[in-house]
Amino acid sequence: MTPRRTLLALASLAVCALATGPLAAQTTTKLKVGLMLPYTGTYAALGNAIENGLRLYVSEQGGKLGGREVEFFKVDDESDPAKATDNVNKLVKRDQVDVLVGTVHSGVAMAMAKVAKETNTLLVVPNAGADAVTGPLCGPNIVRSSFSNWQPGYAMGEVMAKKGHKKVVTITWKYAAGDESVKGFKEAFEKAGGQVVKDLSLPFPNVEFQALLTEIAATKPDAVFTFFAGAGAVKFVKDYAAAGLKKNIPLYGSGFLTDGTLEAQGADAEGLFTALHYGDSLNTPRDNAFRLAYAKTYKLQPDVYAVQGYDAGQILGIGLAAVKGDVSKKAEFAAAVQKAKIDSPRGAFSISKAGNPVQDFYLRQVVGKENKVVGVASKGLADPARGCKL
Repeated sequence: MTPRRTLLALASLAVCALATGPLAAQTTTKLKVGLMLPYTGTYAALGNAIENGLRLYVSEQGGKLGGREVEFFKVDDESDPAKATDNVNKLVKRDQVDVLVGTVHSGVAMAMAKVAKETNTLLVVPNAGADAVTGPLCGPNIVRSSFSNWQPGYAMGEVMAKKGHKKVVTITWKYAAGDESVKGFKEAFEKAGGQVVKDLSLPFPNVEFQALLTEIAATKPDAVFTFFAGAGAVKFVKDYAAAGLKKNIPLYGSGFLTDGTLEAQGADAEGLFTALHYGDSLNTPRDNAFRLAYAKTYKLQPDVYAVQGYDAGQILGIGLAAVKGDVSKKAEFAAAVQKAKIDSPRGAFSISKAGNPVQDFYLRQVVGKENKVVGVASKGLADPARGCKL
C-alpha cells in the first residue's frame, strides 16, 4: 500500500471509530429500560398498570425516548425484599440496562435505590413511596413519579383534623409503606391537636384482621386511619364492614385503599374518604385524553398506578431529551427534570431537588365504582425529604 493510501485508510478507520465510539453508542443504540415490577402476588395488577402506562407514553413518542429506540427487559420482583438485590442485579449486570423502572413495594424499592446509587444507574420509581428513596438515598440519578409515603398520610391527617375527629386509631401492615404513611398522618393530625390513641399493625402481607377489628371496636375511637393496598385492601374494607364497624366508626385511608380495588370491594367501600394525588373524576382535557387513549389501547380503565407509569415515561422523556439520549449525564438529566412542569393526567406537578413530586392531593369519596374528587386535601404538598443531602 502506498503512503498516501495508508494515510487514507487510517483516516477512514479514525472516522469509523468516532462514529461507533462511546458517544454514538449512547445516542444511537437502543435504550435499554429494565422493568422491575410485581407480576405475581398481591401487587400483580399494580405492576401491570404501571407497565401499561409507561408503554402508552413510549408508544405516543413513536417508541423512542431521547432519540433512542426503547427496548424493555422485565423481572418479576414478587414484592420480596429478600430477592430484591439479586433481581435488580439481573437487570443492571446481566442485561446492562441504561435505566431502571421500579417498583411497587417500598422494601424492594429501597434495595433498588441502593444498587442504583452504587452503580450510578438511572432509576425512576413509579410507585413505592419509601421516604428514604428521596431522603437519605436521594441522588441526581434517582427520581420518583409517584409520591412519598409521608405525603398522602399527611394530607389525610389535615383532612381528619378539619373534620373534627379528636381520637383516632391507625391500622396498617408493619412495613415501610404502612409505617411511613401512619407517621405522615400522625404528624399532621397531632399538629392540629388530634390524638392517636392506638397504632395497630400486622406483618405484610397477612390479611387476618379479625383480632385487630375486635380491638378497634373495644377502643371506640372517633375514626380510623388506614394504609392497605391491592388484595389486602379489598379484604380489609370487606372485613371492616362485615364486623359492623363501618356504621359507627368512619374509616379513612391513604388513597391506595380504594384505588384499583373498588370492583372487588363493591358496596362495602361506598362512602369511604381517601386522599391521593389522582382521582377518577378530574374531568380535565389532559386527563380525559389520557383515559381515552389508555382505554382504547388496553380495554381497561386507568388508575393511579397507570398514571404513575405514564409519568415515569414523561420524566424519562424530558430528561433524556435534554441530554440527547446520553444517560451518563445524570446531573444534566436531573436539572432538566427539576426545571420542568410535568403535564400529568393528575394535574401539572414539579419535581423537587430531592427527586420527589410536589403535587396536589385530592380528597376523594367512593361513589359507586368511582373515587370521586370532592375537594383538595392538600395543595402543592412537598415531601420534607429528611436526610437528603444534595
